[in-house]
Amino acid sequence: MVKASASARSPAGRPTILAPDDDPYLWLEQIEGVRALKFVERQNGKTLQVFGGMAFERDRDALASIYDREDNIPSVSRRGGYLYNQESDADNPRSLWRRTTLEEFRRPNPSWEVLLDIDQVAGSEGEDWLLKRAFLPLNHGRAILALSRGGSDAVTLREFDTEVKTFVRDGFALPEAKSDVEWLDSDTLVLTSSHGPGMATDCGYGRTVRLWRRGTRIDQAPVIFEVPVDHVMAWCGVDHTVVPPRMWFVDQLDAFDSFWWLGDETGATTKLDLPSDIRLQAHGDWLAIGPRKSWSVAGQTYAADQVIVISLADFLAGNRKFEVLFEPGLRRCLQEFFWSAGKLVLSILDELRPSFEICTPSDHGWRRTQLHGLPDIGVVDVGPIDSEPSESNGDLLVISQDPLTPPSLMLIENGIGSPAVLKRAPMTFNPDGLVVTQHEAISIDGERIPYVQTGPAGESGDAPVHMSGYGGFGISWMPHYDPALGKLWLERGGTTVQANLRGGGEFGTRWHDAGRLAGKKLSHDDFAAVAADLVRRGVTKPKRIAAQGGSNGGILITNMLTRYPERFGALFCTIPLIDMRRYSKLLAGASWIAEYGDPDKRADWEWLKTYSAYHAAKSGQKYPPILIATTRRDDRVHPGHARKMAAKLQAMGYEAYFFELAADGHGYGRDSKEHAGFEVLGFRFLKSKIGWSDGEA
Repeated sequence: MVKASASARSPAGRPTILAPDDDPYLWLEQIEGVRALKFVERQNGKTLQVFGGMAFERDRDALASIYDREDNIPSVSRRGGYLYNQESDADNPRSLWRRTTLEEFRRPNPSWEVLLDIDQVAGSEGEDWLLKRAFLPLNHGRAILALSRGGSDAVTLREFDTEVKTFVRDGFALPEAKSDVEWLDSDTLVLTSSHGPGMATDCGYGRTVRLWRRGTRIDQAPVIFEVPVDHVMAWCGVDHTVVPPRMWFVDQLDAFDSFWWLGDETGATTKLDLPSDIRLQAHGDWLAIGPRKSWSVAGQTYAADQVIVISLADFLAGNRKFEVLFEPGLRRCLQEFFWSAGKLVLSILDELRPSFEICTPSDHGWRRTQLHGLPDIGVVDVGPIDSEPSESNGDLLVISQDPLTPPSLMLIENGIGSPAVLKRAPMTFNPDGLVVTQHEAISIDGERIPYVQTGPAGESGDAPVHMSGYGGFGISWMPHYDPALGKLWLERGGTTVQANLRGGGEFGTRWHDAGRLAGKKLSHDDFAAVAADLVRRGVTKPKRIAAQGGSNGGILITNMLTRYPERFGALFCTIPLIDMRRYSKLLAGASWIAEYGDPDKRADWEWLKTYSAYHAAKSGQKYPPILIATTRRDDRVHPGHARKMAAKLQAMGYEAYFFELAADGHGYGRDSKEHAGFEVLGFRFLKSKIGWSDGEA
């Protein structure tokens, strides 16, 4: 008897947990492969045939018009007396890069000085350019623009003159790579880039820091700092709050650990005697540190998630006596901290309620004050208006919102006094009859899992529910004002739910650590517990729950498919991570090993296989319908994850749909129309599969 070879056997059901490397769909990892692109074309056609059409186009255009409204709040940052902004609309889908003054910005309809029309550049050069970011100088009229093809993380760097509004002939220019730069002075860049032989880490990021002087070729720029190839990246920040500028070199070991060095243009000179798992913010002579774990030093133990400060000069002289500025609680934690004009600003969540403290140093110790006049419910974000700390006068920008209240942009001048409203975003859907309520579900191990529910008051027992969550990398999942969900789900009678899963940052490091590595399954259990709680409370029934998640949330959604299929009616999985056997070998995947584990280590694979849905999916189950969508230019999370999962599910006979945008990076589209189409496609799929016509079909 001759056994069938692997290539002759049906691919259905493979790979499996027992044979994780028997993968018949590796060809779908060839991003531009002919066979793979034919698969994409065929799948896109099928998905659009089912869920496209006139109703899709109507909703897409309506949502795109919301995104392109002239009265949306412009996102601004200040540099050298100007507020800079990148704005896109229907006439300029790729965006205009522009600037104005704060005085002018206060007006209802401010005038803007357009610096660069990205649509015009893309058209004249025949390239799919998007402006990823601009590196502005300290005191001269040149900038480095990072242009991305189709929205990918890799960028082309080009020098631009903001006074004459043209690219600088024979100026700084670097081909496409994952790059980051800082200006040291008007003729010198500090460059971290994967461009060049031996310059990339295994994750695809820059392995070295180079000092690049004007008039020299990049291959002549000396390497002044480098890290091992198996670390995530090297980085250097230039601190102009002191004279001469101080240079901070960072060796990023993984997603959460780094070594810090001080140095100058010759390179790193002093390695800081600090734990690797910290957050660090330096300003002038002050060093602020947030340990992720308890740290004992000089006879004192500092707890995880405290904020401690010390004079940098004293630290370098050997002093290790820190002052504690923030004490965490079980459900009171720090979200971030930053310096503003010599003051340390603390952003805090206390039982998910936002609060902010300003800590000011003096000869008599630290003085603490609260930021007043801000909402204590909803979502409130506070940050410096100035992108360069050395230019800051203490002005702070505030954005506040909740699921039914559109964002307001406010200014707190000098970091004191009451916030003044600069702009209010338009109301983009009708909130009449809708309420926002907070609840808690009990997860599999007894942990309380908070969630926010928005929708009609009362429990109908049959509500069409849109659930979302994330649960990873210490990122807090907050209930923002969402024009898409508001217009196309809430306004039409639906209910939305955002779940605060373990793995996130809502309650600090302990909450994050509980949902990473082997604990990642718990974040999935948390999401399933929220779905069950909605049924228990009489809000809805399982077949009426539509769930959506992206990126790390792709693991979440595909685990709902394989582990909790009975609790959902339909699933929308976007730009997802799914294949936990090969993720560390695909694009930036190796940089996430600290969050998930290393599949090449037997011990780590033992837990990774429990939530690698690509391997766990098997025939004969009652899986709900799923749409898996991604983008081809995503150079962070490989589109092969989505392609392979869809192919495997379809081979086993499941109702699985696939869609792939040709452009954009790790997002939903390169312009408003693509972004809106991506979301509307998902909503139309979800509504169809939970049996909700919403009266708009």
